[in-house]
Amino acid sequence: MWKYLVILGAIVSFTGVLLYIREVFRWKAKPNKVSWLLWSVAPMIATVAALSQWVRRSVLPVFMSGFAPFLVFLVSLFVKQSYRKLSYFDYICWALSLLALLLWGITKNPNIAIIFAILSDFAAATPTLKKSWQHPDSESPIGFIGGLFNATTAFFVLQSFSFAELAFPIYLVVIDITLISFIILGRKSKKQK
Repeated sequence: MWKYLVILGAIVSFTGVLLYIREVFRWKAKPNKVSWLLWSVAPMIATVAALSQWVRRSVLPVFMSGFAPFLVFLVSLFVKQSYRKLSYFDYICWALSLLALLLWGITKNPNIAIIFAILSDFAAATPTLKKSWQHPDSESPIGFIGGLFNATTAFFVLQSFSFAELAFPIYLVVIDITLISFIILGRKSKKQK
């Protein structure tokens, strides 16, 4: 029965990203291309690494956490209102993210791959974390809420409480909660001023 929860999580994640894309077209969300592109890469690497260790059901939420951002990235290429003002900070985070991916490629160890995928994903998230706090109206929490639900479903289908199964889903829960909090608290803070 729990395996169906993972499928539900994937559907909720996909719905959340479609709602986020709708917010982009309505000019209510302005995705940072660097974050969204790199958010798609790291989970895909973590997916491949987990699959190489025979992790099956619990990898679907990790896969969806890469597929959904890739859709947002594709949309951001064609929508003029997406976040275009990239700073040195964005480029540094991008370089750190790519470096983490390169280091994983050198080590070829699946657990090291997952660690570097998490580091890469966090480096990719940093520009959006900063933007969400400083300009909360440029983001929408809906996609991250769907992602949070999706990531949480992985815990219901764990087969072996291994690092390969737990690490990336735990990270995804933490980063989604942080992004949602930054957006909501940032908006509240702005309204109080």
